[in-house]
Amino acid sequence: MPEQPRAEASETAMPGRKPDGLVAAIVDKRNGIREKKRINLIYRCVVGAVGAIVLVCGFALIPYPGPGWLIVFTGLGILASEFEWAHRLLTFARGTYDKWMDWVKEQHWGIQALLTVLTFAVVITTLWVVGALALAADWVGIDWLWLASPVF
Repeated sequence: MPEQPRAEASETAMPGRKPDGLVAAIVDKRNGIREKKRINLIYRCVVGAVGAIVLVCGFALIPYPGPGWLIVFTGLGILASEFEWAHRLLTFARGTYDKWMDWVKEQHWGIQALLTVLTFAVVITTLWVVGALALAADWVGIDWLWLASPVF
């Protein structure tokens, strides 16, 4: 059974209020695409593919310093623009992430330090597995065999 299209963001955010300007133009364009079955299918496939690629990249970047979680939520947001299941997952994930961060902030500094060390260990391990440590060591003239990736 095909998934029903989600209500427009303007309808859910501001019930009874008509969107104007750029938002109205985007909503009108999307509704025009939705009316054409084949174009709508292609559009949803493209949105699904782009959202999935962004989501996978975000998951790969989570342990590293930078915007890993932001990229995950962006990928889910892209998917949520067309798929109700992704909207529900995005809502759940944001709530769970907020609860986790609140829990971490309430912990003793020792627990926070342990979580930091574990994160650092994940980063170093993944850099070792993909061969980045050996590459960086080679740049500075270090040729230690144990730095070589076990996979590549």
